[in-house]
Amino acid sequence: MNNLLEARNLKKYFATQKAVDDISFSVAPGSIFGLLGPNGAGKTTLIRMITGIFFPDSGDILFEGKPFDALKDVERIGYMPEERGLYKKMKIGEQALYLAQLKGLSHSDATRLIRQWFVKLEMESWWNKKVEDLSKGMSQKLQFVTTVVHNPKLIILDEPFSGLDPVNSNVIKDEIFNLAKNGATILFSTHRMEQVEEICDHIVLVNKGKKILDATVKEARQQFKEGLFRIGFDGEPIVPDHPSYSVIKKEEQSVVVKIAEGYTSNTVLTALLQEGGAITSYNEILPSLNDIFIELVEGTPATRQFQNLTA
Repeated sequence: MNNLLEARNLKKYFATQKAVDDISFSVAPGSIFGLLGPNGAGKTTLIRMITGIFFPDSGDILFEGKPFDALKDVERIGYMPEERGLYKKMKIGEQALYLAQLKGLSHSDATRLIRQWFVKLEMESWWNKKVEDLSKGMSQKLQFVTTVVHNPKLIILDEPFSGLDPVNSNVIKDEIFNLAKNGATILFSTHRMEQVEEICDHIVLVNKGKKILDATVKEARQQFKEGLFRIGFDGEPIVPDHPSYSVIKKEEQSVVVKIAEGYTSNTVLTALLQEGGAITSYNEILPSLNDIFIELVEGTPATRQFQNLTA
């Protein structure tokens, strides 16, 4: 499968600061791709190079296998920046029409498509309101519509759920899935790891201008697992001392154990069964993306995070 987008050895410096330092990644068509990192990691600079706002100091960007052309390819990209770019004094309908026509739509096509999106997101009554009268969440929905209305091949969403209540967050999330299902490619940037874990197929984590993780969500969780298992019992847990594991947490009817180096989960299970405990469940605990993020950025292992949170 050919990639829709490829970044090859991108570098961007500002004075002596290495905002992006030799980063490469590829984005498959129809995927939902997470670009993650703490504040100041280089995410926004990467996005601005991908959209043609900045030119890289070195490296290449390929769009559908060809060198990115900022003048031509930008019309096939929808970009919703974290810093919103709406004109506060304009009426909402006029603003949406203006931005859609900047992306190459005719007035009639823009009107038709915008009205379809407004109905879908329950915004029909907003047409003649001014942007300055909108709440942050309502502005967010408008910005989303102006980003996707021209049916771009690549949709870049920077913190798309900021300011949205849970109901509207789910509405936008469903539309992101629908867009990907219908062939759009989503590049999704956020600090909210639980959303990334739920939405994204593949992630790249950057920190201090460098790429520190490039994997599918499933691969990342497997890569950073630490041998943690939660064992459920029918009644009070019977957990004798054994060299194959250490107890991380004990609850009324379950325990969390960490398998010792050189042992397997089967060894632990056999040792517990030999003691006659009525085991009802035996499940591996995989780290969340938030655990992985903390471990890679702050150097704090997931096990320590688990111990701290459950002590």
